[in-house]
Amino acid sequence: MFIKKFIDAAGWPRIIIALFLLSLFATAPFVGVLVSTSLSNTLERFGMNGVLVLAMVPMVQTGCGLNFGLPLGIIAGLLGATLSIELGVRGVVGFAAAVGLAAPIAAVLGYFYGHLLNRVKGSEMMIATYVGFSSVAFMCIAWLLLPYKSPTMIWGYGGSGLRTTISVSGYWQHILSGLMAVKVGHLAIPTGMFLFLAAMCFLVWFFMKTKTGTAMTAVGSNPEFARASGVDVDRMRIVSVVLSTILGAVGILVYSQSFGFLQLYTGPFYMALPAVASILLGGASVNKATIWNVLVGTFLFQGVLTMTPAVINNILQTDMSEVIRIIVSNGMILYALTRKVQVKR
Repeated sequence: MFIKKFIDAAGWPRIIIALFLLSLFATAPFVGVLVSTSLSNTLERFGMNGVLVLAMVPMVQTGCGLNFGLPLGIIAGLLGATLSIELGVRGVVGFAAAVGLAAPIAAVLGYFYGHLLNRVKGSEMMIATYVGFSSVAFMCIAWLLLPYKSPTMIWGYGGSGLRTTISVSGYWQHILSGLMAVKVGHLAIPTGMFLFLAAMCFLVWFFMKTKTGTAMTAVGSNPEFARASGVDVDRMRIVSVVLSTILGAVGILVYSQSFGFLQLYTGPFYMALPAVASILLGGASVNKATIWNVLVGTFLFQGVLTMTPAVINNILQTDMSEVIRIIVSNGMILYALTRKVQVKR
């Protein structure tokens, strides 16, 4: 009875993926892959991507669908990061400045993005995809024209336009992932990044329990009933989009401090797809998502994405990491997007 309840709660897809991930960890020692190093990489990638996946929750809960417009929030985060570097602030203050500068930019962009989605109800995900892709294309021009002066970021000495990748080394690299990090042999645990992710998850969970958060959930569950109860449906949808966009901005800053670089121009282009796939693999749908879905889905997606290339490379005795990673990630994205994701409230 317990096993049946567990299977019903978890769902066969997540169980199969989890078993596949466990089989990769079990196979690893026999093909020369160091399990502790692979687990460290999985934990690092989990912490890096967690907030980006968390950004899906508010819009899903209000019925706006999966946020394929996540690149809009990512762009706001990159603007905050580049402004922080331009100002020359470093360390914790530099990271806090990046977040502080990115949040209002994301709020403004999210406000107009929310108004747009309110005008295209029923086609939110299609329009969100257009917004995400077109905003990245627009910023490819803007990154060349914005009047930055920092030699860390501009092309060449005295050049104009920003580089494709900008190092955050010397500014706020590993400001979270290196905080209170625990290392046991080859196993490294980015404690600070986990604590930050836990804090963000708690804030979102707490917000969704407030009067506004409850109204947002009611809008996603039954907009007509919510409207009859006096809830401003359009306003709640805008609030969810603004919150999602801000979380996307914070998420890319967490990602970048661990990765060590800001990826401009086409960098944010496909970053929404892994986030969408992760939350769907975690058990969310287009109209319901929880913090648990975020954590489980992110770990499964990043775990499989980390372990599969390492194990297969050692079995085949060749380096095909990037090819395998593309095949595996696209396969999981395709599965997640084509499964039945509409559920009853």
